[in-house]
Amino acid sequence: MSELTETVGAAEPEVTTSGRKQHLGWALVLICIAQLMVVLDATIANIALPYIGRDLNMSGTNLTWIVTGYSLAFGGLLLLGGRLGDLYGRRRIFMTGLTVFATASLLGGLAQNEALLLGARGLQGAGAAMASPAALALITTTFPAGPSRNRAFAVYAAMSGAGAAVGLILGGWLTGLNISLFNPQDGWRLTFLINVPIGLIAAFLAPRFLRESESHSGQLDVPGAIAGTSGLLAIVYGLTRAGNPAYGWSDAWTMTSLVTGLVLLLLFMLVETRVAHPLLPFRLFRNRTRAASFAAMMLLPAAMFAMFFFLSLFIQNVMGYSPLKAGFAFLPFSIFIIISATIVSNLANKIDPRYIAGVGTLMAAAALYGFSRLSVPSSGGDVLHAISTGQPLGSDVNYWTQILPFVSLMALGMGGVFVPLTLTAVHHVRAEDSGIGSGVLNTMQQVGGALGLALLSTVGSHFTNEHITKIAPTIAHGVSALPQNVTTALMDKLDVATPEALVGALAYIGSFPTGATHAFVVGLFLMLAGSAVVWLFVDVKHEELATDAPEQQQVHVG
Repeated sequence: MSELTETVGAAEPEVTTSGRKQHLGWALVLICIAQLMVVLDATIANIALPYIGRDLNMSGTNLTWIVTGYSLAFGGLLLLGGRLGDLYGRRRIFMTGLTVFATASLLGGLAQNEALLLGARGLQGAGAAMASPAALALITTTFPAGPSRNRAFAVYAAMSGAGAAVGLILGGWLTGLNISLFNPQDGWRLTFLINVPIGLIAAFLAPRFLRESESHSGQLDVPGAIAGTSGLLAIVYGLTRAGNPAYGWSDAWTMTSLVTGLVLLLLFMLVETRVAHPLLPFRLFRNRTRAASFAAMMLLPAAMFAMFFFLSLFIQNVMGYSPLKAGFAFLPFSIFIIISATIVSNLANKIDPRYIAGVGTLMAAAALYGFSRLSVPSSGGDVLHAISTGQPLGSDVNYWTQILPFVSLMALGMGGVFVPLTLTAVHHVRAEDSGIGSGVLNTMQQVGGALGLALLSTVGSHFTNEHITKIAPTIAHGVSALPQNVTTALMDKLDVATPEALVGALAYIGSFPTGATHAFVVGLFLMLAGSAVVWLFVDVKHEELATDAPEQQQVHVG
């Protein structure tokens, strides 16, 4: 990152605005630190969930809302956050979002009950929904078109892509610290409290390094905001509930939520065609390349999030990695996506974005195919043999030859996707729409990821549960034959209270690889669908990306 910021700073060391020198390198650092904080918070609490559950006496179902609650609020409010930046100034909304995020992080870190913690997570999502689209729009308005802006977007894309992996590492490390704020093991609170100084310092420094955008006339589309946000929340909630084996697709609330969400989104589209100042101007989609970029950025992160979710569980539950070791297993992803983004930022000046992003999607698809080939012995007898030997079920899986190559390939591919598609998605957007344009792009990423993860979780759960029914009787028979002291030791190790629960836990561990590999296959098809969109519909020349001409005055080269 330092290399890129120095390069940007070298290209345009300072710009004078309103009598004040604006240092582009520091502006980029400030924007990307804020974006990294927002993105990594989607995963930083994942590893801490068992500790939070024990500390606050939260059930497994409610624990999932620590993750999904943040994603739902973030994705559902992004359009509103982008519009607020357009109307009232992006720097102002950027600072407000960071302040809200920091305040919510403080409340979450000090929470003594699940209601306050879940409320704080929702408030964090709301703050992120204001800060993230404003940050992306500030890059567009701060950096001149051409190599300088391309490099800035490369850093931004690298921070967005690496954030999930950084969150897993940081979460594992912080959770292991013993700070004893209220209880003996309060390290999980640091996963929230670490955001407080970062967010407040970034908000404080924003006026020094970022110039304010112009405020634009218009009214806030409140009916559209309510309908659109509620519709997205309902659909993601319905899909999340469908992926829960306790409910499934036949559950009345699952179907009610999905149908209600679709009705609200149709209402949202109707409202947007009737109001004078829509929350989502449909003129943004008239440009075929931009519309294709939005569609691709909805499909591709969904497949990438599947890798983080299922692979992190595979590494811990099947290969027996500790939380911190599992976090570090994803460190190469952060390294290679930064390398890829650095290379692609230079290639974007010479090669059309269709070819860069298209090749990147194919590389990522190859990585998902590699993950789908992960195989471990998973019969009831295999599980019992693993118990008797004390070895993880996936002890024969070699990280260096079966995991690392595909994690690296995924990072290289997604680095080649994020940079060019971010450029094409916000290129030639009207000045008064740059905030909402950035909001749409972020919404596609977050909502696409949430929808994709819910869909893939449903697929994974189906095949996992199907396999559980096959091996559970064998495992139950084997557990009943174990000495009592061995059974007790296993129950303590897996944190279950009864022998029946032990059978269920062992059957799940033995069946999870089957569900995960099927989910990777579905993720592969999502990635290929996104690749097809890129190859067929992203049609803009690299020379055109170096201009800032209004959309109606575009000059097509070639």
